[in-house]
Amino acid sequence: RERERERRGVCDLGALPSLVEHRSLHLFMDAHLHGEDPVGGSSGPLFRWRDKFSRKAQYCLDKSTPHPLARWLGSVVVAAIYSVRVYFLQGFYIVTYGLGIYILNLMIGFLSPQVDPETEGPTLPSKGSDEFKPFIRRLPEFKFWYSLTKAFCVAFILTFFSIFDVPVFWPILLLYWIVLFFLTMKRQIRHMIKYKYIPFSVGKQRYRGKHPQSDKASSSRD
Repeated sequence: RERERERRGVCDLGALPSLVEHRSLHLFMDAHLHGEDPVGGSSGPLFRWRDKFSRKAQYCLDKSTPHPLARWLGSVVVAAIYSVRVYFLQGFYIVTYGLGIYILNLMIGFLSPQVDPETEGPTLPSKGSDEFKPFIRRLPEFKFWYSLTKAFCVAFILTFFSIFDVPVFWPILLLYWIVLFFLTMKRQIRHMIKYKYIPFSVGKQRYRGKHPQSDKASSSRD
């Protein structure tokens, strides 16, 4: 009997780590479900503040979705503030160049269809008898606006750190960006002409038949 009790005690001690691990996993999942930080209580308020801020920001973005004009006017203001700061600082040309390359990539996604006709065939109507299909962008307008505005904000923050103020001859960067913009837009326009699409939806076209005119001609003959 004593040996059996000793064996049972050893078995209970062997099962103790698994029970502790299961209990800690349960507490970890419960803390995540209640929006708390399971690592420690000191960073709990910071975690809750971040979650609250992200919810408010998402709420504001959702409210601004049906107001594109106001959104783009705000982006123009942000871009103007950044341009004025760079002009008075006379620096941070590398940051501005990187911002320009990023905006150019966003424009390519904004002007390109979601499904590439070169790889998956034509999806846009090319004849008058084809079914009307609206133009679906690879990068939607809202994501284009959000990414562009966020890029300007990040670039504005980078202007407060002198490590990003690399001395360069800015006319060369400007000339290189203009050439890159011209070549990219030329290739995009050729792509539009080749596959016969316009990166804007102007509504469904309606074709009127010639039956009323023929009826009028027959009635005049009578």
